[in-house]
Amino acid sequence: MKEANSPHLIVYNPEAKQGKLLFFMPGTGGVALKGPRALFATAVSQGYRVINISYINRPAVAQICRGDNLLENTNCTAEFRTKRIYGDTKFSLIKDEPQDAIVRRLTKLLLYLSENDKDGNWDFYLENGAPKWSEIAVSGQSQGGGMAAFIAQEHLVARVIDFSGGWDYSEGKKIAKWYSNKSITPANLWYGTYHAKEPNAKIIKETYYALGIPENQIYEFNLPVPKGKKGHSNGVRNTGYRTQWIELLGKGN
Repeated sequence: MKEANSPHLIVYNPEAKQGKLLFFMPGTGGVALKGPRALFATAVSQGYRVINISYINRPAVAQICRGDNLLENTNCTAEFRTKRIYGDTKFSLIKDEPQDAIVRRLTKLLLYLSENDKDGNWDFYLENGAPKWSEIAVSGQSQGGGMAAFIAQEHLVARVIDFSGGWDYSEGKKIAKWYSNKSITPANLWYGTYHAKEPNAKIIKETYYALGIPENQIYEFNLPVPKGKKGHSNGVRNTGYRTQWIELLGKGN
């Protein structure tokens, strides 16, 4: 592991009945230990365990798959995300090493916890040495939300909650083709949020429609954004959304 080697954040109540794992991926520049603690506390109260993963989140998709890079390869964003999530492709525009990939980090962390926190029964979230996606809800903010959506299309996860999950393009102002790929996770398990005042609200909502998220599972947040803060990240930070967080999370156990 060469990059983004700051600690992961793990939150759970050892006294609670074991429930599903909420696997959260922060956005660009996000630090796992500085993750949205109030959101995670709400998840724990709903029966989840939480892992906020430390991963390489710079440069972001939007910083690489643009301009000439996008003109030369309209599938750039999907290839970028595949490399950053799984680490097993030859996409050359980012320097992520295979061992730094998101899923590999999650797997290694679960194996480590299984060995070093015996009472935690972390084996529950592993199957044949890989994440047991059916017991894992994937979530994230901005770039991390897009990663959650990408994973949920390819694996049957327990739930997917995308907080303002980015705006990948294929060409011109057309959203990336991967958003319309057939999803293995059914539509009833998909949830998406955005803030009405964030600059890319319209395009984020368009991606949610392309992903097949039901209209009543798309949440438009609209509480006032505190001075100096951004609407884009307000959805995971503002405790005024706790009621909506509970709806988005459902019961973890």
